[in-house]
Amino acid sequence: MAAGPGEPEWGRPGTEALAFRQLRDLVATQEALIERLRLRIAIQEENFVHKEDYEAVLKKLEKEEEEHSKTKTLLAKEAEKLQFALGEIEVLSKQLEREKQVFEKALSNVKSKALRESTKKDKLISKCNEIESHIMKQEDLLNDKENEIKELQQFITKQKQTLKTQVSDLKIQKQQESYIAQVLEKKQKKGLKWLY
Repeated sequence: MAAGPGEPEWGRPGTEALAFRQLRDLVATQEALIERLRLRIAIQEENFVHKEDYEAVLKKLEKEEEEHSKTKTLLAKEAEKLQFALGEIEVLSKQLEREKQVFEKALSNVKSKALRESTKKDKLISKCNEIESHIMKQEDLLNDKENEIKELQQFITKQKQTLKTQVSDLKIQKQQESYIAQVLEKKQKKGLKWLY
């Protein structure tokens, strides 16, 4: 069903899923860049790189970590949108239930009246079918939204786990960086001793 003029853009079917897919692609790109930087640091550690090269790589890594933090913030905002959408689904469900009750009562009355007024039976049945078709469309829309919400919830769960893994990897990486810095510092001190 198309969004009305007053309906928020993100509330249209599929918009939230598209936003999360784009966010997922961004996170994947950042993860790949972090992995390349991590590999580069490891190679530099083996080759005893210069301090300037190490600092350049470290700056790139810090910049990537900053971008990653922004991505996490964006993910949190999308989660808020998801919660808002869940609230809308609940309201829509209650409204649909009320409409179904009204419809069932109206349908019962109409069928009784159709039995009494055979000349108007065809017209009344047609009207009932229209109402029933409307209810079915509303139910289909609700089911679509519920499926979309489930997909978004699964995606957020997966993203949270990925972020936890990234945080763990970054802690290990910082420990490695500290070790590299200590090795470089020791080598520099040894080089100064040889000069004297």
